[in-house]
Amino acid sequence: MEISILQAILIGFVYYLGINGTPWITLVGTHGWMRPIWNGMIVGLILGDPVQGTIIGAAINLPYLAFISAGGTVAMDPALAGTLGTALAMAANVDPMVATTLAVPIGLLGTIIWVLHMTVDITFVHMADKAAEEGNIDRINFLHIVPPQIFLILITVVPVALASYFGADAVKGIIDALGGKPLAVLSAIGGILPALGIAMNLRAMNGKGTLVFFFFGFLLTVYSGLPILAVSLFAMVIAYVFTELYLKEGRNA
Repeated sequence: MEISILQAILIGFVYYLGINGTPWITLVGTHGWMRPIWNGMIVGLILGDPVQGTIIGAAINLPYLAFISAGGTVAMDPALAGTLGTALAMAANVDPMVATTLAVPIGLLGTIIWVLHMTVDITFVHMADKAAEEGNIDRINFLHIVPPQIFLILITVVPVALASYFGADAVKGIIDALGGKPLAVLSAIGGILPALGIAMNLRAMNGKGTLVFFFFGFLLTVYSGLPILAVSLFAMVIAYVFTELYLKEGRNA
């Protein structure tokens, strides 16, 4: 698949929205845009195949299931992994598991952009402090929005657009060169990586009475033969009843 210049620029803007941190300019909020399953779908829409984009994005999303950004720091960048990883995977026409293997190191590179973003934004904060001492409210508002957003566009849209446009052929060449057993190894690694995200999620679900719901859903999925959508709908009903009856009763006691 060929990625045009316009498509590459649009993919860059998808990443810009994912790392933005300003939910007032997005439809689904920052945490929605940074998830690979969401920006993978948007990238797929840009490239003309939203279904494949969503499938690849969902595969990439699994290692990041328990991702959090604590204290303004990030150990990885799921938005870059989902955006650029999906774009390059679709361009190279690779299996979703191979896409996961390609996307994880891309997500690690995203920390460089995040650190640069946070470091330079400190300059604008100091400039706003000076404007506050002068009582210049208009300048404070300007420094709070315009320069940081312009800088963020430069460090997100430009590199991702260039990587999408020029990197697609390179990735396709690498995948072709790795055909056979090396590609099978990459697929196996990609199949293991989701276990990391699931394990991290399980560690966060060790509250009293929480894990039993996970195991119930797992057993229901494996042995009932019901599709995931049906199990998810059952889970929504159970979660609603549990929240309304048990948790509210506990708070009122």
